[in-house]
Amino acid sequence: TCGVLMHITSLPSPYGVGTLGSEAYKFVDFLKKAGQTYWQILPVGPTGFGDSPYQSYSAFAGNPMLIDIDELIKAGLVSEDDKDLKILAEKKEFADFGQMFSFKRLILAKAHAAFAANADSEQKYLFGKFCRKNAWWLDDYAMFMSMKYFFKQVMWTEWADSYRLRDPQTLAKYAEEHGVDIDCWKFMQFLFFRQYKNLKKYANKRGISIYGDMPIYVSMDSSDIWANPEMFMLDSDRKPTKVAGCPPDDFSPTGQLWGNPLYDWDYMDKNNYKWWIKRVQYSAKLFDLTRIDHFRGFESFYAIPAGDKTAEHGEWLQGPSMKLFSAIKADLGDVKLVAEDLGFLTDEVKAMLKAAGYPGMNVLEFGFGGEDSSYLPHNYVKNSVVYIGTHDNETALGWYLAQNKAGKKRIRKYLGLDKSASDSKVVRELIRCAYASVSENCVIQMQDWLCLDNSARMNIPSTIGGGNWAWQHSFLLYLYR
Repeated sequence: TCGVLMHITSLPSPYGVGTLGSEAYKFVDFLKKAGQTYWQILPVGPTGFGDSPYQSYSAFAGNPMLIDIDELIKAGLVSEDDKDLKILAEKKEFADFGQMFSFKRLILAKAHAAFAANADSEQKYLFGKFCRKNAWWLDDYAMFMSMKYFFKQVMWTEWADSYRLRDPQTLAKYAEEHGVDIDCWKFMQFLFFRQYKNLKKYANKRGISIYGDMPIYVSMDSSDIWANPEMFMLDSDRKPTKVAGCPPDDFSPTGQLWGNPLYDWDYMDKNNYKWWIKRVQYSAKLFDLTRIDHFRGFESFYAIPAGDKTAEHGEWLQGPSMKLFSAIKADLGDVKLVAEDLGFLTDEVKAMLKAAGYPGMNVLEFGFGGEDSSYLPHNYVKNSVVYIGTHDNETALGWYLAQNKAGKKRIRKYLGLDKSASDSKVVRELIRCAYASVSENCVIQMQDWLCLDNSARMNIPSTIGGGNWAWQHSFLLYLYR
């Protein structure tokens, strides 16, 4: 099988970023015509500072930015003459998702008011049913987001103690005084999941499966940690004691300091990994196939003292390894997962992946380091997914252009090309090479199908801003017409 990697936000849209609206349905039709099986997307959670889908306010909520406004106009919940809608449509700075959401939030609040005043009994019943079914995460998320905006969007760790530490009387009083706003945040989730499930149903009927993404860690500024501090390595004041990252290597002399709080796996084990089982179960309903980010972190994880400015002084600690995946399988059966197993892997990590049975990942760009790399196609195994590059890599063209003369020669030789081959021919042959490998699934970034350079790159790891996560391309407007 094969698929295309392109996040929903990259779709064309008159409102700044792509949504779950008509352009998404047209893209599904295009994928079917192109003989594809998978549409791979990035995490769909609500994004915070830096716009990264890997730093979300919730491990379970959907991103309100992806809600299609045109559907709300058709339903009579939003006026097409709304001044905030016009401002949103005029906004052309794709990178500033937060500023765009400030307008979209106003529009969605008006839609909520219209729904509360005019929706029929069946629609109100469906909304109530959604809230009851998802109360186990939705109640905390909606209150968290309401409080976050009430406190001018500062991190919850800076809220007054009674809110930060979840004093029951304080929360009850807040819920009474801000019930409409809390209900509005629930309504946004109702809209998101209704639109998302309709799109997924449409895609599945046409033979297109949704290939999603699950970050291993959750953001410190999230409802998950605010509501469940006992599951993480926090002190009595609910501040992290150790945070996530990667140790120094040739590419990063001081390592990578991600800053996410780490799980208290001893607590998770005593609780039979219930939260993780719920998370995987939820993801399995949302996606047909799920990629788990940083899979090696389940075997052992790099723990950096909280407050350190670099990742140089961390230590490796033991993760749950197969105990977690055995618990998931015992409760949920066989769930379709893909392990992001890139980077340096120990024998223990390899043994865990083999025991779990999930397909791993191959990235063709990693294979041309001058030796017989495991990332070159002749070394692949069938139980894997092959990419030229992922959302974190350079585009195929950008990567090739950045090689020195010897590097380009090595790439062309492997592909069977002479020095007269054009740059676009090299990209096409990289795609063909990936397709011809023994990997059971091949996924190609849309940027590589369009043969775009690094100006179209989706993300540069360990950086904020600079167009990260904001890629869109006008050619998509014509691609599937």
